[in-house]
Amino acid sequence: MKTLILALTAALAGIANADPVRAFLTTADQRNLLSASAVGTPAKADAVIRIDPRRQHQRMAGFGAAITEGSAWLIRNGLKDKERDALMRELFTRENGGIGFELTRLTIGASDFSRRHYSLDDMPPGQTDPELKHFSLAPERQDVIPATKQALALNPKLQVMASPWSAPGWMKTTDSLVQGQLRPEFYGAFANYMVRYVEAMGAEGIPIFALTLQNEPHFEPGDYPGMRMTPRTRADVVGRHLGPLLKAKGMKTQILEWDHNWDEPWSPLSMLSDATARKYVSGVAWHCYAGDVSAQSQVAQHFPELDVWFTECSGGEWKPQWAETLPWLMRNLIIGSTRHGARGVLMWNLALDPQHGPHLGGCKDCRGVVTIDPKTGQITRNIEYYAFGHASRFVHQGARRVDSRGDVKGLDHVAFTNPDGSTALIVSNSAGEARRFTVQAPGQRFSYELPASGVVTLVW
Repeated sequence: MKTLILALTAALAGIANADPVRAFLTTADQRNLLSASAVGTPAKADAVIRIDPRRQHQRMAGFGAAITEGSAWLIRNGLKDKERDALMRELFTRENGGIGFELTRLTIGASDFSRRHYSLDDMPPGQTDPELKHFSLAPERQDVIPATKQALALNPKLQVMASPWSAPGWMKTTDSLVQGQLRPEFYGAFANYMVRYVEAMGAEGIPIFALTLQNEPHFEPGDYPGMRMTPRTRADVVGRHLGPLLKAKGMKTQILEWDHNWDEPWSPLSMLSDATARKYVSGVAWHCYAGDVSAQSQVAQHFPELDVWFTECSGGEWKPQWAETLPWLMRNLIIGSTRHGARGVLMWNLALDPQHGPHLGGCKDCRGVVTIDPKTGQITRNIEYYAFGHASRFVHQGARRVDSRGDVKGLDHVAFTNPDGSTALIVSNSAGEARRFTVQAPGQRFSYELPASGVVTLVW
């Protein structure tokens, strides 16, 4: 009997500690920045978080940020070669604590974070080029293409998507990159323009896995490229031009609908109600600047076969306080967006300078994932770097989001099972005081006390 009791005790101990648990903590006072932390034995807790790896959800593509023209120029010209290479390795691999970005977004032509406004087929006022004889990737070859190729060389699994801020001006009602709508007679030319971009980037060694038809199609900015596209226009271009053209060419590049805020779910629902366009769409992309993240699930309930993507959110000096911004980023982007189905999550600029540029028009106080001072070469890792690092370093491409349950005010959480069988649980505390919780999972039971406004990733 004594032998049996000892055996049972040993077995129970093994269940509670089947694999060592590693904890990585970031706190709002910045004393801990993805720092190793200790877990405790089960104890009285404010909450129990239960992980059920049998209940699987979306397969993850990754986390990352956009390589805008401004970001690419800054990384390539604001740092010496050695420092640039070290930063790119830190951002795009997991070597020596790198954060391992596996997803990025490019702009097809200029955005507000470009040093000049351009398309890939600019013409003098009043002239057109429907056969795209003047199409050229030359504006991207200086910095965007080299920076993206370096990222791909460091991480061949990196997935690259792309979005235009505007069609070439001659295709639009304004004959300008700024404001206006796509003229119906150029729907086909615009589809060809998008396909030419994918083909040309592929020839450069940069495969584009997905396109959105238009960045923020319900917004016409007054001082940088933009283009209004109604649901009807998007359906016509996708269903009768871009989709059939990609199919005819045998191209695997996906089309993602919307690429705008959470506050207008009716717009992608309207576009997707067009059956012809719908058959060419593989997913819906979202931004953070208005509305609630639950809109992702609202649309997914109607189209559960479509993937969900989160493609843009910017940090900025309007929210510089770590204690406020870190929990917001976790609750809405890393945790909220993935709990509402996102396969990939992207921040906006990968890098900006201390003056919030380079930019031409648009946002005057946006913040990059990192800040690079081209005068000194100093690199500052911002709130967004650590928020995204809590996911990108530990949640690998191909991971599955799995169930994590346990409700307590102030605690948000999401769990993933990686292809190698490891589990990553991300927990954020937006409460004004520390919260202690117990984790229960197959083969694991442990406790952790998370400081106010802190974030922890637990891996086993």
